[in-house]
Amino acid sequence: MTEAFQFKQFTIRHDRCAMKVGTDGVLLGAWANAKGKRRILDIGTGSGLIALMLAQRTDAMITGIEIDPASATQAQENVAASPWADRLQIVATDIAGYTSYQAFDLIVSNPPFFNEMLLPPDAARSQARHTQALTFEALLFHVQRLLSPEGSFCAILPATALTHFSSAAAAQALFVVHTTFVHTTMRKAPKRVLVEFRKEVSPIVEDSFVLTGADGRRSRAYEDLTKDYYVR
Repeated sequence: MTEAFQFKQFTIRHDRCAMKVGTDGVLLGAWANAKGKRRILDIGTGSGLIALMLAQRTDAMITGIEIDPASATQAQENVAASPWADRLQIVATDIAGYTSYQAFDLIVSNPPFFNEMLLPPDAARSQARHTQALTFEALLFHVQRLLSPEGSFCAILPATALTHFSSAAAAQALFVVHTTFVHTTMRKAPKRVLVEFRKEVSPIVEDSFVLTGADGRRSRAYEDLTKDYYVR
């Protein structure tokens, strides 16, 4: 297993993290609408990947929340080794116990989403991957209380979970404004969806892209989205 991922401007070590660096996190970190954002919160930051990606392309003050102590410690180390340590902090806590004197104008999360009856044996990985630890409803409640009136909340989900998640969000007065469906290949149904919510109802922008081209390589769309991060 790779213990470190080298990106263009930072390195992620994740050998002690419950969840490893993966495509979902990279997609969200590159896709989230961060333009003009000054205060950003990453719920379930894991290794700090998404927080660091957002630090690279903004001047924002960024906070990552992580419930797993080992993951939080490694995220703190990744942040300390980055060029943006002065405006990034990692807080080892449950989101339910987190308070902030200022609201955030962008909140991001790669939330736990698997509901299978058979959980993986590792407790930390189970907590990171399954909705038993943090339900959609609980996550969205905390997003609502921490998000500024004009702010955005961006997440990546299984495409099959979008209806459930959007309904739970609407119950918290959070409304879909943008969805990007992610296909692994052109012929397959979308596996993931990137989604942005706001506190005001707006026309929904819908689009999609494919991760892998017919030649088995990264598609042009994926390369364009991640070009500032991946070392080619």
